[in-house]
Amino acid sequence: MTSALDGIKVIDISQVAAVPMAARLMADYGAEVVHVEHPERGDLLREALPVLAALESDFHYVWENYNHNKKSIAVDISKPEGQAIIHKMVAGADVLLSNLRPYQLTAFDLEYDRLKKLNSGLIFGNLTGYGRVGDNRDDPAYDHVAYGARGGVVHRLTPPAGLPIFGVPAIGDNVSSLALLSGIMMALFVRERTGLGQEVDVSLLGTAIYQISWELSGTLATGADVVEEVTKEHPFIREKLDNRAEIANPLGCSYRTSDERWLILIAPNPERYWPRLCVVIEREDLMEDERFLSKEALEENREEAFAILEQAFKTKTLAQWKERLSGFPGSAVQNSKEVIADAQARLNEYFVPFDHPEHGAQEMIAGPMKLSMTPASLGNPAPTLGQHTDEILQAHGYSIGGIAQLRQDGVVA
Repeated sequence: MTSALDGIKVIDISQVAAVPMAARLMADYGAEVVHVEHPERGDLLREALPVLAALESDFHYVWENYNHNKKSIAVDISKPEGQAIIHKMVAGADVLLSNLRPYQLTAFDLEYDRLKKLNSGLIFGNLTGYGRVGDNRDDPAYDHVAYGARGGVVHRLTPPAGLPIFGVPAIGDNVSSLALLSGIMMALFVRERTGLGQEVDVSLLGTAIYQISWELSGTLATGADVVEEVTKEHPFIREKLDNRAEIANPLGCSYRTSDERWLILIAPNPERYWPRLCVVIEREDLMEDERFLSKEALEENREEAFAILEQAFKTKTLAQWKERLSGFPGSAVQNSKEVIADAQARLNEYFVPFDHPEHGAQEMIAGPMKLSMTPASLGNPAPTLGQHTDEILQAHGYSIGGIAQLRQDGVVA
């Protein structure tokens, strides 16, 4: 028997975790997946084990976990000649997966509108941090920031008075990879019927909102935050855990604001983002400070860096820092009321208006994947018990009299 995806050709232009995992899963089920990497740097995850992995090993188990079963091609897609290679590959591909930000897709001539002219059956799956529109569409994002902090997951998991709980690395990435894979598989099914490909759009923020929709839907309905309400009834205070001694990277940590709220920074390559952070905290005088210009220097002088950043972030409120952090891999730890009011979430339509026949105007939470040609719809409320019993039984050949007898016998309701 052939594999489930035997014959499907996938181009994987992505790095680190979320999209690579979706591509890996397709490869596991028989798809031919070609991972496109930069000729010099490769995928950033190749160098991540010493930085991000908890357990030391000569075997790069993180890289293997996200990229086994794939082929690799080293192409510089910033160059026209490299783009021409990708265009040739696209002509014979079924799926292209990417976590490039919108501005990068434009810069590298890889926008879906361009690629579908080369292959009308191409399915283009793109995962971003914050969605395809809005002020944050091009911001760098990691799962702890876009999924965890901004999406409300960290707020829900953190006890009152405790440091924000980061959780296990790549949880948001892995969940988002499944959302992306679901959208891709639906698009492949539609293509079987129509011959046409389409774009599948997923984001870390949108997936987080979907992931905690059990309680976030309650915030939409009531305007209340579940953590605040539970704390009122069951007050408890957990001692503040000072984990600074275990953190080597001051740009991968949580910081308190002047109004006693929290921010999370995630910059695994701190030397790249230190100058930008100096601008954010209005300490341009530190941009050329040799104590902080490399990953090694930052680790060696982390106590000084922590002190500088803690003092800086205490000078402004959470709302003020939200604006200043745009373009930096960091986010406010938002509660559920802030999540449902988030302009980025609203612009990307992660909440769907719904006219309920009994309760009037409501909002529901959208699914995490968006298909450009065959979008999801929300047309009907959740059914009442046995609402469609007769309809379904009649569709399966039962007569009205037969259904009445089944109901009388207590078989159906």
